[in-house]
Amino acid sequence: MASAFLAISSSTVVDGAGKPIALQGVNLGGWMNYEGFILGHPATETAIRTALRRALGPERYGRFSERLLESFYGDADAAYLASLGFTCVRIPVNYRHFEDDNCPFALKPEGFRHLDRVIAANARQGIYSIIDLHAAQGWQNRGWHSDNLLCETLTWDHPHFQDRIVWLWRELATHYRDEPWVAGYNLLNEPEDLSRKRIGPFYRRLMDAIREIDLNHVFFLDGNDWARDFAELGTMDPRAVYCTHQYPEIGEAGPGVYPGVRGGVCWDRTAVERQFLDMTSWIRSRHAPILVGEFGPVDEGDPDAYATRVQLVRDQVDIYAAHGAGWTYWTYKDIGIAGLVRVSPSSAWLTRLAEPIAKKRRLAADYWGTSRELARKVQGSLADLLEREFPEDRWQPWGTSRRAWQLIGEKLLSELLIGDFVACFEGLTDDDLDRLADSFRFDQCMPQEALAETLSAAARSAAPA
Repeated sequence: MASAFLAISSSTVVDGAGKPIALQGVNLGGWMNYEGFILGHPATETAIRTALRRALGPERYGRFSERLLESFYGDADAAYLASLGFTCVRIPVNYRHFEDDNCPFALKPEGFRHLDRVIAANARQGIYSIIDLHAAQGWQNRGWHSDNLLCETLTWDHPHFQDRIVWLWRELATHYRDEPWVAGYNLLNEPEDLSRKRIGPFYRRLMDAIREIDLNHVFFLDGNDWARDFAELGTMDPRAVYCTHQYPEIGEAGPGVYPGVRGGVCWDRTAVERQFLDMTSWIRSRHAPILVGEFGPVDEGDPDAYATRVQLVRDQVDIYAAHGAGWTYWTYKDIGIAGLVRVSPSSAWLTRLAEPIAKKRRLAADYWGTSRELARKVQGSLADLLEREFPEDRWQPWGTSRRAWQLIGEKLLSELLIGDFVACFEGLTDDDLDRLADSFRFDQCMPQEALAETLSAAARSAAPA
């Protein structure tokens, strides 16, 4: 199937023939960047990989890791996404697949093996791939999803980390500069610079460095403050798509239905659209193309919650279509929190890991997929104390109690839970490990039909005649 590089024409993404193309699809979360709520493990990717390597030994760990990467996404997955009418897959990657902290500026070429494989599988189905640097050197945000071990953003304080990011993107651009089925480069996922001065200049430096190698690909730029604030980005770049992420509070874990009230806000379609318009006002004022790089509610396998969350998704994609925005749903595959495709409850993975997963949820060790009500019980009086004594400490959009949640749940409790998780791998044969990894194969998973129909209908309605 022939293709050509995507480009920007006015405020529209166009294909090689100059025809508009709607970028609509999913995120391949949890694949080349582990996330606990997706796979079920506690703590960060680096922490869990280190513990598994110690438990299994380097050789068996490497074999298992490769098998999981192969099983998680392949030709059957790409064919399924194509059958839904999707045109793109955003692929979050962790820099550690390409560079070792103990040997900076030295490329690990094996990092390209699986990324090449998935890009090729998507291309065979006529699907573009967006490469997203989700976990960058030094941690570009304080979230677990940037594989952040310290809850600090050292990327912005140390030029060394910025130099390594520039180096890595030049390596990626060198490798993919002639690949038309790569839609473009999402330079940093959800950057968080509290000074609000450094992201714009760094983006410009990064784009200039890539353009010395690659004149073909589009840039995808997340705003500051977790892809919410674009004011500091300065002059609009005509080669860029601007990316926001929208997670209305009503879609988070916990009781309640949509439309409904959460956090003192009456969430209905009008409120969701108002939030979207606020988040994209800078982009729309400059008539630039928009991609909602992430959106997606949590239902935790609750049938009642699932139905109401699907309605939220239906409203969101309808709003995005009305304003000409592309989208990639978060996420494609997981163990039953938000995925479009979900691992079977009877799978070897969920059967073997049932106890540590249940304990992790009971202790509210994951922010995503845990209700605020449960988290408050676990945090005890600390969250109340912080909010009472430090009412002005707005820890980004979520408030002071979110800081307590991160430090207690995502760091302390998650680290303590690593032993419970890794213990499930003890005594397993190679065949047992293969069965665990193969739990993520498409033919062993369950597509969520109502969600798939909603996203497919939106994608097909936006397809050019």
